[in-house]
Amino acid sequence: MIYRSAVDRLPTPLRRYLLHFETAISDAVDAFSASLSNGSRVLDAGAGECAYKDRFAQHRYTGVDLGIGDAQWNYGQLDAVADLALLPFHDGAFDAAVNIVTLEHVREPAVVLAELGRVLAPGGRLLLAVPHEWEEHQTPHDYFRYTRYGVRYLLERAGFGEIDIRPAGGFFRLLSRRLLNALQFFPGPLFVLAALAFAPAALALPLLEPLDRKQNFTLGYICIARKPF
Repeated sequence: MIYRSAVDRLPTPLRRYLLHFETAISDAVDAFSASLSNGSRVLDAGAGECAYKDRFAQHRYTGVDLGIGDAQWNYGQLDAVADLALLPFHDGAFDAAVNIVTLEHVREPAVVLAELGRVLAPGGRLLLAVPHEWEEHQTPHDYFRYTRYGVRYLLERAGFGEIDIRPAGGFFRLLSRRLLNALQFFPGPLFVLAALAFAPAALALPLLEPLDRKQNFTLGYICIARKPF
C-alpha cells in the first residue's frame, strides 16, 4: 500500500511528530521500564510480535497473546499463547504488566483487567494504552473504544488504585491524523496530489493543540494504575 510505505519512509522526527499516539505510547513504555527495578518480572499481556521486548532488556520479560489478531504477524517470540481472560500464571507472579492497545480486542475487558490484577504482586503497576477515536482494525476481533471514565471504572472494578489517565493528544492532533489517514483512499498519481494538498494542514494543526484544554477529542488514553499493597 502506497500510504503505509510512505509513512514508514518518513524521517524519525517527522514520524514521531505526526504519529503522536504511537509516539506517546512508545515514550510511556520507555518511562515505565525505566521506573522499574532491574530484574523486575514484567508481563506483556497482548504482546503480539513482542515489539516492546527490547525495552525491558533489564527485566524478566514474559510475552503472552492469544495469537489471532493479525494473520500477517509472527507470534514466534511469545513465551505463552493464552487467552488474557485466563492467564496461565500463578497469583502475584509479576511485578509489573503492560497492556498496549489490546483491551479493545478482548470480549470481556473487565475479566482481563481482573486477571492482570491477580497475576500482579501487591504494589505491582500496570501500564495500559487504549484507543478512543480509532478505525476498526484486526477485524473481526475489534470490540470496544474507551473513554477516560470507562477506563477508570474498569480499573477500579478490577481493584486497581492510584489511577492516572492521560489523553494522547487532543482535537488538532486527531484532525491532523485523520488528514493523513485520508491519503490511503487515493491511488497512484492521485496520492501525490492528495499529499501535497493535505500535508501542510497535517503539519500545522498540531501547533494548535494548546487551544484544546479539555482534550476530549483524542486518539486514545495512556493509563498507569497500581494494585494495592
